[in-house]
Amino acid sequence: MELRDDGTSPKRDLALATWGLFVGLAFLLLAAGLFGTLLGVRSELIHLPTAVSSLISASYYLGFLVGSRVALSALGKVGHIRVYSALASLLSAAMLAVGLTQSAPAWALLRFVTGLCLAGQYVVAESWLNNLATNENRGRLLAIYAVVTSGAFGLGQVLLFRMDARTITGFAIASIVTSLAVAPVALSEEAVAPDVTEREHISLRDLAKVVPTGVGSCLLVGVAHGALTGMAAIYATRVGLSTGRIGLFVAAPNIGGMLLHWPVAATSDDIDRRAVGLVASIGAIGAAVLLLLGPSTSPMALLLIAILGGCSYPLYSIAAAYTNDWIEPEQVNAAASQLVTLYGLGAVIGPFVAAGMMITVGPKGYFWAAIILHSLLATFFIYRMKVFRSPLAKRPWSEVSLPARAFFVPATVVAMGRRYRRKRAG
Repeated sequence: MELRDDGTSPKRDLALATWGLFVGLAFLLLAAGLFGTLLGVRSELIHLPTAVSSLISASYYLGFLVGSRVALSALGKVGHIRVYSALASLLSAAMLAVGLTQSAPAWALLRFVTGLCLAGQYVVAESWLNNLATNENRGRLLAIYAVVTSGAFGLGQVLLFRMDARTITGFAIASIVTSLAVAPVALSEEAVAPDVTEREHISLRDLAKVVPTGVGSCLLVGVAHGALTGMAAIYATRVGLSTGRIGLFVAAPNIGGMLLHWPVAATSDDIDRRAVGLVASIGAIGAAVLLLLGPSTSPMALLLIAILGGCSYPLYSIAAAYTNDWIEPEQVNAAASQLVTLYGLGAVIGPFVAAGMMITVGPKGYFWAAIILHSLLATFFIYRMKVFRSPLAKRPWSEVSLPARAFFVPATVVAMGRRYRRKRAG
């Protein structure tokens, strides 16, 4: 094992610097998954129109646009731990308040607040992690972050099994769990939180000039995820799934994302991230096409929606990692804020795209939206690979990780064939 001059392991230092953040995020996203699904089901139980439900979902992502800016400004003044704790406390109060009313305008306002708080937490987390990461391990570190958040979010949605969306109980539990999320981060040593003083600002325009691929893909990923996440519970309710099956359906994409995030991110550390994003987008399109053709109530539908999420959700990590590959270390915090803003802007649009398709062609329009939006992503990745060419593999194939080899099976087969021929010739 490689050791530093003082005898400590870099991996050990990284674990000490991130354990509190990851545990806190797990609690936070567990509560967020339960809360978002409860609200979606309750909106259907009181028969809110599709347009109103999509507006409430969009309000959440509109909060992203504000939250990313607020968090970046606060980080420079009080640091990561205090910003995280303050936003978690506000988020807990907003979740509880949603359970106290059935007013659509109040829900829209409170969803805006929850979006603001969660966006701020994402800025805190991603700037924290990107300050610790290198280009060689950034994809893997962001994958751990994504696995923790996706897994916790999905588990929170599954908890809907035991909840009645018409009562305050589920919202109160979500609020309690959010409050618990403060403890691990607050107990982290101040020394492990990154120093955010004297960081360089980078405007969205300048970021787009430096990394057009990262900026464009992050925006498109936001649109796709806004449609996929924002209207999932409403789609599942419309097709007649039971409360328990609704929880499973909306959790399945996150479970798929949790399972596939690590191999996809590990691959993107070894192979052109744009190529990995292209293949993942095509996988999401294929799963959505099969869902469009089959019944949504079958067990196979759960597997397919998990594959759809497994291919789609790693795309944000790929966009973020690609962006941070190309910027200066002192611009990491500002870039994290800009990416969350872009993602939020796209996610504001996403629910309206899905709602429009559902109004036009019925509930199956949900999958049509997924097909169209991931097709746009795939097209963008192809365009960027043509405009800016670079080697497919970032290192010799002999040093490429197992996930990367599995991801590109044809190249693996060719490499194995060459080694076999050399061995026989020898």
